Amino acid sequence: MLWSSPLFWIAFAVLLFWALGAYNRLMRLRSAVVQSFGSFDAHMVRLVALLGEFDAAIAVQRGRLLAGAGEQEVAALQGATTQLSASLAVARARPLQPEAVAALAAARDVLLATWLGAVGVVQPPTRALDVAPAPEAAAEPALTALSIWQIRWDEHQQQNTQAIQVFNDAVRHYNAAIAQFPASLLAWVFGFKAARAL
Repeated sequence: MLWSSPLFWIAFAVLLFWALGAYNRLMRLRSAVVQSFGSFDAHMVRLVALLGEFDAAIAVQRGRLLAGAGEQEVAALQGATTQLSASLAVARARPLQPEAVAALAAARDVLLATWLGAVGVVQPPTRALDVAPAPEAAAEPALTALSIWQIRWDEHQQQNTQAIQVFNDAVRHYNAAIAQFPASLLAWVFGFKAARAL
């Protein structure tokens, strides 16, 4: 009988050990995606805090820095920050869900565009080289403060870019593993779904 054959039990044991190893590998790769999202999440939380500080600083200096048109851009930046915070909270709970990560990526793109719009309005264009700036404009501390905000923003963006790269690499390895036969059969049985990169 087949059940009493030693060859059957050897094959069964090999298959069982392979399945356990493949499952553990998929779980490790899935965990790596979640952990790398956690690192990105921490950077984004710091970026949201930076935007809160920027908004508070602008509110203090609103009379000196903003014309009437600038109010719209700053309000858009506040809305984009709120949208990013909400999308980040959803993606934090479900970093492997493609829809949540897609919404977060869209919110991040909106934030980038509104930041450029707000800073462009707040920070006036550079004067021509042959025109000497007025003494009061040269001494205006607000412009120096804006340069500092832009430097801080750029530093955050650099850190975010690195965190996104780590997350995207983890997603790529995970997606490749669950698509590879015969591990794809295990992925199907245990409900492993493809993740989405940022």
